[in-house]
Amino acid sequence: MQDSRLPTILIADELALFRDGLAALCELQGYARVVARATDGDEALRQIESLSPDLALLDFSLPRLHCLELANRVSESSRVRCVIMGLRDDRKTIIEVLRSGAKGYLLKTATAAQFYDCLSQVLEGGIYVSPTVDIQSIFTPGRSGALHDPISTLSAREYQVFSLLVEGVRAKEIAARLGLSPKTVDTHRSNLMKKLDLYDVPALVRFALHHRLIPA
Repeated sequence: MQDSRLPTILIADELALFRDGLAALCELQGYARVVARATDGDEALRQIESLSPDLALLDFSLPRLHCLELANRVSESSRVRCVIMGLRDDRKTIIEVLRSGAKGYLLKTATAAQFYDCLSQVLEGGIYVSPTVDIQSIFTPGRSGALHDPISTLSAREYQVFSLLVEGVRAKEIAARLGLSPKTVDTHRSNLMKKLDLYDVPALVRFALHHRLIPA
């Protein structure tokens, strides 16, 4: 029988094996109680609103509702603390994750020890970013070319649209995931392409590959 006094956690990831693995890590040493698992952002939001877990672990590439939009809604309306998990370690991603209201960013390449550190810090009220991320370069202007990073010129919405475009998501679905009209998505797409000096989606994908924002 699980201890009802343990912190409660929701895990949202499209991959069942990854969800099950995280749940096993959470419960391995009686560290936390997993109360729900979700396969997409919409399902995660419904379960968060229904169960109000202490913490929600959200994959960066969740289908349906975008994870940054989800984290923003959760942080504005509840006490639930969100941690976003992903493969990206670039400056813009980390900034937008924290700007969304999420309390942590955990690389999917993290060790079990780092996973436990993340849960502990966030549940205790702190902020966690995977230690392999160069935090100093992210938050110190001028370091590591931060001032010349073209991605940093994108607004939060433009970055979300960019992230979905390079993952192959169509404009209509992007609008649904972000709660925007297709016309607004088209405007954001046009603006971000101008800022990046790119003029079609294949060029955006090559740009993302070059900057290691998506796997090759």
